[in-house]
Amino acid sequence: MILLLAAMAAAPDGAALARKCTACHALEAGANTAAAPTLYRVVGRPVAAEKAYNYSPALRRFAAANPRWTQELLDRFIAAPERVVPGTEMGFPGLADAASRAALIDWLEAR
Repeated sequence: MILLLAAMAAAPDGAALARKCTACHALEAGANTAAAPTLYRVVGRPVAAEKAYNYSPALRRFAAANPRWTQELLDRFIAAPERVVPGTEMGFPGLADAASRAALIDWLEAR
């Protein structure tokens, strides 16, 4: 389903949504911030594996059961981070709109 939504989503919408993420995340390779790891090539990347970033214990536990950030896993996480990873330190409440999540994930994957 997310692939169908991604196909329908406009790339500019994904780029605009990604700019909102830069309040905490960087989009460049190896450019972790003090608040969050980079989102560069996050789709398909191992969960909690960005070097030089100190992940929360909650996200490290989550990574043990979820080895990679798939489109589907990112979709669930972006929709409700605290529900998917209880105890996460990510202060984002979630993005309810499925089409917006698809556009964002599609844009991130294309980078």
